[in-house]
Amino acid sequence: MATSYAGRLDPRHAPRLWWLAALCWVEALAVGAYLSAAPERVESVRYLFYPFVWITVGAAAVLWTDPPQASGRARLVAGVVAGAYFFVLASLAGLVSVDLAALLGGTHGHAATHHSTGWQFSLAAPGWGPRVGYAGEAVSATFVPYRVAGYLALAYLVYAAVLDATKSALSGALGLASCVGCTFPLVGGLIAGAAGGTGVVSALQALSVDISTLVFVAAVALLAFGPPLAERARR
Repeated sequence: MATSYAGRLDPRHAPRLWWLAALCWVEALAVGAYLSAAPERVESVRYLFYPFVWITVGAAAVLWTDPPQASGRARLVAGVVAGAYFFVLASLAGLVSVDLAALLGGTHGHAATHHSTGWQFSLAAPGWGPRVGYAGEAVSATFVPYRVAGYLALAYLVYAAVLDATKSALSGALGLASCVGCTFPLVGGLIAGAAGGTGVVSALQALSVDISTLVFVAAVALLAFGPPLAERARR
């Protein structure tokens, strides 16, 4: 079992509550400092808090998830699967991009299109930033705090899931779906066809952060609570 109800309520795990409380306190200070220093009034407050939903929910899931005992080989396989899962999520979200042509020595990489290369840094609202990016000729990467924290949490839960034979693939698939903003172009045409126009698609795209946050929370909940519920149902 990766998690257990007893473990969640065990008094010995009180330090985990303290760590979570400290995280929430830091988040509250960050929001307060940003609101007091922001040059303009925040129009959509929910977008200010969504990053902290990702960070807090992800941190709580990691703190209360104990991977089961397994052999070194099983842990290695689980680590590779979790790493690949994180890479897929990061790639879909645009956090990581690899130009295979440039990587293999082709002539159609970033250099051929005269993209600027090097390190980049920009400030943003807490959780959305600070953003650190690197653009190379073959590999580019961007650090968006709440996305990286959320995907790392999902990858850790998938690591525990691989070690737990009772896990369902459904929760992992939902983790991929949490990147609604980046997968939307892939399915937007189909949705538009089914809806009979692009108006609905545009409306859904405008809510991509809302939807991705909801799906992220659902994915974490399924990965963290699904196996215990399934085991109790079998008893």
